Amino acid sequence: MRIDEKKKIVEDLREIFSKSKVLIVTDYKGLNVITINDLRRKLREVDVEYKVVKNSLLIRASVDTDVALIKDSFKGPVAIAISYNDPVASAKVLMQFAKDCEKLEIKAGVMDGKALDLSTIKVLSELPSQEALLSQLLSVLNGVPTSFVVALNNIPVKLLNVLQAIKEQKEAA
Repeated sequence: MRIDEKKKIVEDLREIFSKSKVLIVTDYKGLNVITINDLRRKLREVDVEYKVVKNSLLIRASVDTDVALIKDSFKGPVAIAISYNDPVASAKVLMQFAKDCEKLEIKAGVMDGKALDLSTIKVLSELPSQEALLSQLLSVLNGVPTSFVVALNNIPVKLLNVLQAIKEQKEAA
């Protein structure tokens, strides 16, 4: 590969690193092409890119980016999973695939300027999806005004009940 091609790849990677919400590094040693393509397909379904790039190019591209925090994990045959939207989706797919295929090893990740180790990525994968979290937030936000309206509605009803009881007491006396 020529130097100008390498520079172009490094610039493209640096741009990808700056746009990504989460980047997870995996070791794909021992996986055949069919298995890697299956993993790529599953990741593509949740809008995640999976790239195999030379370690030296990854290290050069990581300079002055958050990815520099995990550059020590760029050893051996590595591939990177890049998510631009939902950071949970990539972790879910990779953790599930690693359970099914023991040859895939999740090394490290980076999200919002913080390095992620395997245990953190596992916790991230156990979170609900972004859509589920948004729907939970919406139901909570919707529940507060509804409860408030019900509480306000109960005040006149209780007042009427008290007045009715007083009226019945006076009629009985």
